[in-house]
Amino acid sequence: MCPPVPDPDAPALRSGDLVERARAGDEGAFRALTDPHRRELTVHCYRMLGSFQDAEEALQDTLLAAWQGIGGFEARASLRTWLYRIATNRCLNLRRSSARRPAKEWDVPGVELLEPTRRGEVVWLEPFPDALLAGALDVALGPDARYERTESISLAFVTALQVLPPRQLAVLILRDVLGFPASEVAFMLDATLESANGALKRARATLELRRANGGGRAPPFAADARAEDAIVSRFVSAYEAADVDALAALLTDDAFVSMPPMPFEYEGRALVTRFCEKLFLAGRRFDLVKTRANGQPTFGAYLRSPAAASQGCGFIVLTLAGDRIAAMTRFEERVLPWFGLPASLPSR
Repeated sequence: MCPPVPDPDAPALRSGDLVERARAGDEGAFRALTDPHRRELTVHCYRMLGSFQDAEEALQDTLLAAWQGIGGFEARASLRTWLYRIATNRCLNLRRSSARRPAKEWDVPGVELLEPTRRGEVVWLEPFPDALLAGALDVALGPDARYERTESISLAFVTALQVLPPRQLAVLILRDVLGFPASEVAFMLDATLESANGALKRARATLELRRANGGGRAPPFAADARAEDAIVSRFVSAYEAADVDALAALLTDDAFVSMPPMPFEYEGRALVTRFCEKLFLAGRRFDLVKTRANGQPTFGAYLRSPAAASQGCGFIVLTLAGDRIAAMTRFEERVLPWFGLPASLPSR
């Protein structure tokens, strides 16, 4: 459905008037009610599911359910709370009913797999385009929110969320990320206040324990724009030149590489450097195109060919810590179109 063209001469309608018109079957009124919440609901679904594609599907299911159920909306809670209730339960159903996608085996042609530090718990993870964050993180948060807006969308945080049981995940996001009151969260989940608070307590304890045991990654350091630009410039120069020493100089001591949906993870500057060195073997050279995902500097990676166009072969998200790179997360080239990046680049 395309949104209606607003009439500049029409009087502004109150929310209650729009609800009444939507109940009567006015699709334009329904869109006017729900469009302001679309982006924040998409981000909410993404935090719940860890998948950009699944989040978009969950949003569409949410809007369809809301349209079909608008006649039963009694305004006991705000429209926003009602929409979050629907979206949260759609995501919970997705997590419970669909089998989690299996891990993928190593498939980088011509590159031998380096023995990993470990196999990751979270292999179904996708990046979220920064272009779709505009307005989604500007919503007013409740007084109970505990996380900074940038941290709450970072890959490290979204990854950590995916290890939580579904209901604990939902309660933690609604309470600690969005700051909804405990009573509203209990309403959204059809739970008692006591059980919702208990789920929140267990979720917090799980995340703290994982971080204490090294299973959770620290949130990204909020570098200023000039510092970030300097790191990014040095990274691009080193990576495109296959300069392993220059790349190693940019890494923290506990630098970390992951590559969902492949489960292989590498930790420590020496091992990450060896991993990159493997990628550059046999004269493999790459071009990088900058973009942004999850509030972090990001690059489409293209494998050069001397006689043809450079082909998209991956997508790299950097996590910064001070003036160093703390983590690199590599995704498959299939995500490139989500960021407006081409499948290939003209040969140099």
